[in-house]
Amino acid sequence: MASISKYVGKKGEVSYRFRISAGYDDAGKQIVRTKTWRPPKTMTSKQAEREAVVQAALFEQQLTQQVCADRQRMKFDALADEWLELMETTGGLKRSTLVLFRGCRDRTFAALGNKYLDEITHRDIQKFILTLGTDGGNLTTGGALSTKRQSQFLTFISDVFRYAMKCGLVSANPSIGVSTVRQEKHERLPYTVEEEIALMTRLAEKAPLKYQLMFAFFMYCGMRRGEVLGLEWKDIDLDTGVCCIQRTSQYKGPQYGIYTTTPKTKSSIRQLKLPDEVMALLRRYKLEQNSAKVVLGSQWHDSDRIFASWNGQPINPDGPYSWLYRFCKSEGLPFRGLHSFRHAFATAMIVNGQIDVKTVSSILGHSEISTTLNIYTHAIHSANAQAMDFVADVLRGGQNNDKNKDNGQKIAPQKA
Repeated sequence: MASISKYVGKKGEVSYRFRISAGYDDAGKQIVRTKTWRPPKTMTSKQAEREAVVQAALFEQQLTQQVCADRQRMKFDALADEWLELMETTGGLKRSTLVLFRGCRDRTFAALGNKYLDEITHRDIQKFILTLGTDGGNLTTGGALSTKRQSQFLTFISDVFRYAMKCGLVSANPSIGVSTVRQEKHERLPYTVEEEIALMTRLAEKAPLKYQLMFAFFMYCGMRRGEVLGLEWKDIDLDTGVCCIQRTSQYKGPQYGIYTTTPKTKSSIRQLKLPDEVMALLRRYKLEQNSAKVVLGSQWHDSDRIFASWNGQPINPDGPYSWLYRFCKSEGLPFRGLHSFRHAFATAMIVNGQIDVKTVSSILGHSEISTTLNIYTHAIHSANAQAMDFVADVLRGGQNNDKNKDNGQKIAPQKA
C-alpha cells in the first residue's frame, strides 16, 4: 500500500507525494519508488484528497506491473546456461551436441551474453555471425570459422531463443533468417590405392597387431574414427563377419574426457559385412587380447572394447591420429589424417567400383543421399565421365563394325 504525504508550499500550492516499496536489491537494501502529484487549482481540498488516493493506487498498479516485467526479463547468458543445464538433466540433446554447444558459450556470451533477451535484435545476431566468418569472433587466433561452424553457433542461439519463447520471455526468435558467411571449400585429398597398399604393407611388417586391425577398419570399411573406436566385441559376429555399428567414442578435453554416445545420425546405425582380410586380423587380435586378460588378471577392465588400452579401458580417440602421424613420418609415407581413409573408400566405390550413390550413402551412414552427392561431387563427376566414355566406346565400336560391313560389300566379287 502506498503512503501519501501532503505538502503545502510557501505560496500555498498543494502537492502530494506517493511512496511505495518495490522490494529489495541483491544486497538486501529496500528499493523505494516515489512520485509527486499536484492537483489542478480548480479542485477543492476534499476533491484533491480523494483524487490523491486514486492517483496513488494507479501509481502502485503501474509500479507492480513494471516490477513483474523486470522480474521476467533475463539476460542471454543466464537463460542459455539454464537451457544447457535443462538439456543435460533431461537428456534433450545428445552428449556430443551438448559438448558442441558448450563450446559456443565463450564467443557467444562475449557478444550477446550481457544483453537482455528482449533487447537482442536480428541485426545483433547477424553482426556476431559475420565476425565469426571473418575473424573468428575475436576470441580465437584461428581466423575465420567454417560455414558449418558458424551454423552451429547460430543453431545454439536459435535454440536458446526457442526456449525463451516457451518461457514467455520473448514473442519472436530474432535469429530466424540470419545468414552465415560462405567459405571456400577445400578439396579433400584422399589416399590413393597405391599409398594405402604401401601403408598396409609397412603396418604388417612393423606395427602392433592392434594398429594393423584398426587401420584395416578405416581402409576396408570407410568408418568414422569414433565408430571404429566405439566397436565392442559383441558388435561383431565372428562366424558371419557381420559388424553392427551402434555407438561412437569421443573425447572433448579434460572437462569431459572419453565418453560414449550414439552415432552421428540414425542412418549411421548400420550393419556392414567385413572383408576376409579384416576378419583374419580380428580373430588373431581376439586371441592376443584374451592372453592379455589372463596376464593382467584383476588389473584388466572389461569394457568389451575391441580397441582398448593396455588394461582394457577405452583408448583416447585422439591417440590413433598421433600414432599414425609418427609412424608415417618414421617410414617416409604420406600422412593425410584419418578421415582421408573414409574419402578414399567412398571414392574407390564410386569411381572404380561403379557403385550407385544410394548404396554408397547407406554404407557410409549418411542421413541423406544429398550429403554423399555434396561431399563426393568430384568422384561422381569422374564416374559419370567414365560411364559416358564407355557408352561412346560401345557406339564407336558399332560404327566401325558397320563400316567394315560396308567395306566388305564394296570389295566383294561381283556376279558375272
